[in-house]
Amino acid sequence: MDLIAFGDVGGAIQAVANPWVLLAVTAGAVIGMIFGAAPGLTATSAIALFLPLTYVMGPTTSMALLLGIYCSGYFAGSIPAILLNTPGAPGSAATALDGYTMAQQGQGDRAIATAVVGSFVGGIFSLLLLALVAPTLARVALSFTSVEYFAFAFVGIVCVAGISRGSMTKGIAAAFIGILVSTIGLDPVSGVGRFLMGQPNLMAGIPTTAALIGLFAIGQMLLQTRKRDMTLEILPVQERTSNRVVLLDYWRNKWLVFKSACIGALIGILPGTGPSIASWVSYGDALRTAKKGDKYGKGEPKGIIACEVSNNAVTGGALVPLLTLGIPGDPVTAVLIGALMIQGIQTGPFLIPNNPSLFFSILLLLFISNCLMLVMGLSGRKLAAKVLQIPIGIMVPSIFIVAGAGAFSLASNPFDVKLILIFGLIGYLMNRFKFPTSPAVLGIVLGPILEQNLRNALTANNMDFTVFFTRPISAASLAITALLLYVWLKPNRDADVEEATKPAK
Repeated sequence: MDLIAFGDVGGAIQAVANPWVLLAVTAGAVIGMIFGAAPGLTATSAIALFLPLTYVMGPTTSMALLLGIYCSGYFAGSIPAILLNTPGAPGSAATALDGYTMAQQGQGDRAIATAVVGSFVGGIFSLLLLALVAPTLARVALSFTSVEYFAFAFVGIVCVAGISRGSMTKGIAAAFIGILVSTIGLDPVSGVGRFLMGQPNLMAGIPTTAALIGLFAIGQMLLQTRKRDMTLEILPVQERTSNRVVLLDYWRNKWLVFKSACIGALIGILPGTGPSIASWVSYGDALRTAKKGDKYGKGEPKGIIACEVSNNAVTGGALVPLLTLGIPGDPVTAVLIGALMIQGIQTGPFLIPNNPSLFFSILLLLFISNCLMLVMGLSGRKLAAKVLQIPIGIMVPSIFIVAGAGAFSLASNPFDVKLILIFGLIGYLMNRFKFPTSPAVLGIVLGPILEQNLRNALTANNMDFTVFFTRPISAASLAITALLLYVWLKPNRDADVEEATKPAK
C-alpha cells in the first residue's frame, strides 16, 4: 500500500496556499534572518522562543513559521562570521575562515552572496533527499521494535556527545544531565514519583519547551550580559559583486558543490549531529582535494561554498530521522518535535502514513523557505550589517520579556517561568564551563525514548540483554556506536602515549 496518494499532494498545496500560512513562513524567514545574524542568538533559540505561539496555530501554519526560522537561521549565522569574524551559529565557524578574510579584502559582498547561494543549493538538495528517502524509510520503520528504537536513540546520544566541541567527556556528561532531567515526574510504569522535591508541578515532568527556552534563549542572554561592548573592526569599502559572478563560481565548482551537499545531507540524517560537524567535515574534504593556486584560509570562495552548502544541506537531512523514527537529527529538530506534539501529532513511522498531507506540506514549506532565504539574502546584503549593531542593552531585556511571556503561555502557570530561569542558569553555567548544551537538549528529548524502549524490550524478552546484540539492525547500530567511540577516542589515546614516551628533560 502506498504511503502517499495524489489527493494528499493537492491537499498539501491547498493548505500551503492559505494566506496565513504564507504570511507565517515569510515571518519565520525574517525572524530566522535576524536571530541568526545577531551574535549570541541562533535558529535554535528563535524556534524555542517562538514555539509557544504555535499553540494557537494549526499544524501547517505552525510548521510554516518554524521551518521559515529553521532555514534562514542556519544561513544567517554566516553574516556575522563574514563581517565580524564572530559566527552567529556554531555551524558558521568554518565559514569565517575564508569569509572574514574576503571582507578584509573588500569582498564581503561577494562572500555573503556566495553564502546565500550555497545555503539555497544545500537546502534544495536536502529537500529532494527528504522527499525520496523519508517515505521508503517510514515503510521499513514500521517493522522496527523497541529494541531497534533503543539502539537508534543510543546512537544519537553517543554521536551528539562525540562531536561536541571540546572534551568528549563533557559532551557525554551534558547528555546524561539531559537524560536525568527527562526522568523527573511520575514513573510511566509504576506511577511512583521521581525527583519531585515536594513540588506537585513536577508530577507531569519538565515541560520540554520550558527547558529549551531556558537552556538556549535565557542561557545565551545571560552569557551576553558579560560583554561590556562589541567593538567592530573597521573594514574597507566592500566592492559590489554581481550575482552572475557568484553563479559562475558555483558552476566552475559543481563537483565540490555536489560533494558538500552529500556530506551535509548524510550527516544531517545521522541522529544527534548538526550543521557544525557537517561544515567542518566538508571544509576538511575541500582542503584535502585542493588544487594548486587555491588559497583556503586566505579568502578562497570555494571555502565558503563547501561550508555553506553542507551547512544548509543538514536541514532536510535532519528531518528524515525525525519524521520516520521520531528521533531528532539535530537540536533544532528536537524543538520541532515539541511543535508537532503541541498539535497532537506523534513523530515516528506512522507520521507519514497517518498525515501524508502534512508531510507534503513540510516539503513545500521547506522549498518556499529556501526561496525566501535566497531572495532576502541577495536583496538585503546592504542591510546585513545593521542587524549586527543591535545594542546588547536592548537585545537582552527584550529576549527576557519575550521568553517569560512565552513560558507563561504554555499552561498559564507561573511555575513555568521559574523553570526557564532555572534552566537559563543551568545553560549559562554549562556555557561558562565549556559544557555543550546541545547534548543536554537531545538528552531531554531522547531520554523518554531510551527509557521506554529499553524497558519494553527487556520486558518482552524476559529481561534478556542479549536481544540487543542478536537482532541485526540493533547489533549493527551498536557496532557503529563502538566504532565511532574508537575513532573519537583514538586521538586522545595517541596524545597520551606520545606524552608518556616523551624523554624527560
